[in-house]
Amino acid sequence: MPEGHTIHRLAQDYAEAFTGTAPQVTSPQGKFSDAAALLTGTRLTTTEAHGKHLFLGFRDTDWIHIHLGLFGKVTFGPTPAPPPTDTVRLRLTNTKAYVDLRGPTTCALITPQEKQAIHDRLGPDPLRDDADPTTAYRRISRSRTTIAALLMDQKVIAGVGNVYRAEVLFRHGIDPYRAGKDITPAEWDAMWQDLVALMREGVRNNRIDTVRPEHTPEAMGRPPRVDDHGGEVYVYRRANLPCHICGTEIRTADLAARNLFWCPKCQSEGS
Repeated sequence: MPEGHTIHRLAQDYAEAFTGTAPQVTSPQGKFSDAAALLTGTRLTTTEAHGKHLFLGFRDTDWIHIHLGLFGKVTFGPTPAPPPTDTVRLRLTNTKAYVDLRGPTTCALITPQEKQAIHDRLGPDPLRDDADPTTAYRRISRSRTTIAALLMDQKVIAGVGNVYRAEVLFRHGIDPYRAGKDITPAEWDAMWQDLVALMREGVRNNRIDTVRPEHTPEAMGRPPRVDDHGGEVYVYRRANLPCHICGTEIRTADLAARNLFWCPKCQSEGS
């Protein structure tokens, strides 16, 4: 499932291609046809992301809510657009560009009130200007749940997925099994600021890189990472490989139905 930086990047891409235009809106697959008929030829005024949720605003009153889920894909291209396949849930087309949405978990026309209800149930998003990290910390500091699980709870903090979860905990030397209530305010502030910086970099580069300059392949004289995820990381998907810093074997375990990755030495309580 895409992490929050990907959705914010998509919001930017939709905005660059369609904001201020009145695109043709269609649903070749048919599942969004009624809503598409209401929106086609109306002005797209704004795009927005919150966590893993994407919103496309038309006429300042109508919103398309998109959640890609595990299988959703978005494809941009220049016009003239090729004939759509019958798997395209939503297509936007103007004189310069088109974009196809396939396989989302959610693609729905919603009201401003329904949109606000989605925001209300989500935690603060490190990539949003209105994010309040103290809101997340209040929940974290009262919880006996592991910090690794809390970071993946979209009601606590929105947009953090498996990669950013594993990497920010490593970067701050925090045992993923520590209870939220044992995370100090200073530790949380440092993690939050790091997530803001890392995720903004993710939006800019459209990939996740989390290693510090002194730990890049060039700096360490090691081969670059080869993975369909892309980007240089410390622990994510590096199970059984040596830690870049201490050489200890990276561990993995199942936590809340997701794979957790960590270094038992760099992230021990005594490290």
